[in-house]
Amino acid sequence: MNTLPPLSIWARNISPSPTLAVDAKAKSLQAAGEDVCSFAAGEPDFDTPEHIKEACITALRAGKTKYAPTPGIEPLRQAIVEQYAALYGLKATPAQVVVSPGGKFNCYLGVLAICSPGDEVIIPAPYWVSYPEMVKLAGAVPRFVLCDDRTGFKLTPAQLSAAITPKTKLLILNSPSNPTGAVYTRTELEALVAVAVQHNLYILSDEMYEHLIYDGAQPTCIATFSPEVEARTITIAGFSKTYAMTGWRIGTTVAPLPIAKAIAELQSQMSSNVTTFAQYGALAALKEKEKTKTALATMLTAFDRRRKHLHAELNKIPGVSCLLAQGAFYLFPNISSFGLKDLDFCNRLLETEKVAAVPGSAFGAEGYLRLSYATSDAVIAKGLERLARFCVSLKR
Repeated sequence: MNTLPPLSIWARNISPSPTLAVDAKAKSLQAAGEDVCSFAAGEPDFDTPEHIKEACITALRAGKTKYAPTPGIEPLRQAIVEQYAALYGLKATPAQVVVSPGGKFNCYLGVLAICSPGDEVIIPAPYWVSYPEMVKLAGAVPRFVLCDDRTGFKLTPAQLSAAITPKTKLLILNSPSNPTGAVYTRTELEALVAVAVQHNLYILSDEMYEHLIYDGAQPTCIATFSPEVEARTITIAGFSKTYAMTGWRIGTTVAPLPIAKAIAELQSQMSSNVTTFAQYGALAALKEKEKTKTALATMLTAFDRRRKHLHAELNKIPGVSCLLAQGAFYLFPNISSFGLKDLDFCNRLLETEKVAAVPGSAFGAEGYLRLSYATSDAVIAKGLERLARFCVSLKR
């Protein structure tokens, strides 16, 4: 029998998601009866608000089960336009909006619409684990710039300028950040965008966690800075994190018309439309504002309490240092003092103490952990106790 030809270079070179891998291992241990404290999952531990679920059920019963327009149903795209206008003053049209099956796919389509093989994409590290893989799948080249806790995990204009080459095509920015929870100020973003404009770069602004912010921090929509900036900016957001709708797979893109059109055409050949009846649930999230506001406030109150508690307790553990995040639902403590590779640290922590955390190296930053506080207070308390015991054992 002849040896079969190899799989494609895309299949052979893709790296599996380390965050999903850790979460899967933790769930496997839990299924086997182990008492695991998991800080790995990047999703709210709250259920989708009832009014959103009811709107989806109503749409399903009303027969909203057929194909929909590829970029999304018109009422939802109009509601997204109105939301951006109300929150940020962004003047867009429904034709500039593409609703896709998950924010991850929105990001990938944005990269595909901009990048050709050989183009370079600047990705500040720590980064969301999927950015490099998206870039590679487009045939482009990821260029990483390490932004550690000495700069608050934020890219500086000087770092950006130094990373740009004649092949640079795109800059990816993520604020609030997964994995660090860092939130750029408007002034910081304006300085970075000025460099991008100077070098004629496109910008993919991942604002998925825009509504999960604390301590008076404010979300910033980069596309509102100027007409020139708007013309080169792809804004990514969605419903997964803000509305506890991770399994619904509904992300959004707002982009200049030529880019939005290209993204919609790519999507038409790859996935068609987002599940039709699910879009009516997303519409309710935007239209039934008071119910949504109440549900979001409940989540934010819990997240904020957990954030402060986890941060304070982490910094009590000898050898651990941790900045206080201003957004999302992650902390990114530095564990480099223990002299272990972070992957080894996480593997041993899970094996000996049954605590699941994601190593910083998965996000391009060796020597850190990503801890999600989108989990119960009881799990956080128990996990902290186990983590502290583990760290003490390493110092002996």
